[in-house]
Amino acid sequence: MRGPKLTPTLLFLVLPLFLGFSSAEEGHVSPLTDLLGKTVNFVILFGGLAYLLAKPLKKLLSEMGLAVKNTIRETARAKTEAEARLAALLVRMQGLEQEARAIKNEGEKDGEKERERILALAGKESERIRTFAAQEIETLTRSARAELNAHAAELAVSLAQARIERRLTPELHSHLIDESISRLDSLYEKSHSG
Repeated sequence: MRGPKLTPTLLFLVLPLFLGFSSAEEGHVSPLTDLLGKTVNFVILFGGLAYLLAKPLKKLLSEMGLAVKNTIRETARAKTEAEARLAALLVRMQGLEQEARAIKNEGEKDGEKERERILALAGKESERIRTFAAQEIETLTRSARAELNAHAAELAVSLAQARIERRLTPELHSHLIDESISRLDSLYEKSHSG
């Protein structure tokens, strides 16, 4: 089975050598032969490069895709945890307000003399609890915001990476390779013409 495939390929590679020679110009190579020779060299060089780089490039792209999926999964998990913490903080804050109201109501039920004293203590205690709760809420809010900002930054990086991977299509990749080849050809021609 290798015989029929090898013969046309060998004929294709040797044919340019015979097309350019004539009896009058035995020592000179015709422009057609030169062009065909360069074309054959080009096909062999870039065909070999494509053959050698296909598997590593596929592997790299699949690894990058897997990394993006993992990042998105981790980001979603972190977001869910941050939302759960925020909900717990809101419930806790409502519980502190209810506790302050209960202390105030209990003081009103006591006697007239005790009422003033208990109300004063309850007011002080309520203010202390509010101050403490405000400080704690501020600290927890800052922490939650920092976590959400870090999460948002991670998510933005993941989304940008996914967009870049989506935009790097095989056609764009091929276009970039063709553009590089064109630049190399023009540099080659400039260096040999000058």
